[in-house]
Amino acid sequence: MKQITQQLKLPAELDNLDRVIGFLETKLEQCDCPMKVVTQICVSVEEIFVNIANYAYPDHMGECLLELTLAGEDDAYNKMVLCIHDSGKQFDPLKKEDPDITLSAEERQIGGLGIWMVKQSMDQVEYRYENEKNILTLTKTW
Repeated sequence: MKQITQQLKLPAELDNLDRVIGFLETKLEQCDCPMKVVTQICVSVEEIFVNIANYAYPDHMGECLLELTLAGEDDAYNKMVLCIHDSGKQFDPLKKEDPDITLSAEERQIGGLGIWMVKQSMDQVEYRYENEKNILTLTKTW
């Protein structure tokens, strides 16, 4: 199995969302990831990055580190593992109860829909808190 890992570290502010998405699109397209999968990954990461930028650092500006590993066999990559690190306040988004999508938007409680969409789009989503850092790991195979 072959693999490459690349990182992007930047301030966790909304102005950097385009840099995050551009980084992912470039790396995924370089390994012939299907556009549908690129879109699923980018929408998921947008949801997570926006939440980090808006909520992880309530009293100061913090950073976010994306660690992207692409893996595959022979000459083709077909798997992505993306670890998103932040040192903001501890928060496990996977503990949030899934929204009841059978209810109308007006009847549903606010919150939880974004992480639910991430869980639906990725093959695996894991959270851990380690060395005073939130680490959310997204895995997707194509």
